[in-house]
Amino acid sequence: MNRYNATANGYNELHGEEQHRKYQRALKNVDTKSTAVLDVGCGSGLFFSQVAGQADLVVGIDVSRNLLLKAKEHARGFGDVYIVLADADHLPLREDFFGGVFAFTVLQNMPSPQEALAEWKRVATVGGKIVVTGLKKAFALEKFMDILETSGMRLDEFVDEEEINCYIATLTA
Repeated sequence: MNRYNATANGYNELHGEEQHRKYQRALKNVDTKSTAVLDVGCGSGLFFSQVAGQADLVVGIDVSRNLLLKAKEHARGFGDVYIVLADADHLPLREDFFGGVFAFTVLQNMPSPQEALAEWKRVATVGGKIVVTGLKKAFALEKFMDILETSGMRLDEFVDEEEINCYIATLTA
């Protein structure tokens, strides 16, 4: 939280382009039309522009108050986008609600990635999509795959492309 609070002002300049590449790749096989979307670890709200025009509702969760202030600025241009200060592994949200759960560049920050995935699955609808990334410098491929396999969810797509510094997994809850 402290690290992200400290880097909030320059976050988009540092990570914006890379994040957009992740978003575009992740959305190739996930339909966000007419559903509720959860952006876990929403940071400055960059992902909102990718889904707010299609989804019925977008909720952004982050533990960094300073990043959420930036996210609030991004959310102003969209209807039905809400910002919540909360831990990604203890969501103050009801279960079986979100048709799409996205967690970009979050899993490596969780004390227990397996528990975090279980929490994200809890708030997803049955058959809903959960897209999660794992930074390559934080996860060896085998470790990341083990985390996905123990989630109890079906792996629909796995992306390991050179120009993206992370793995992207699309799971079905």
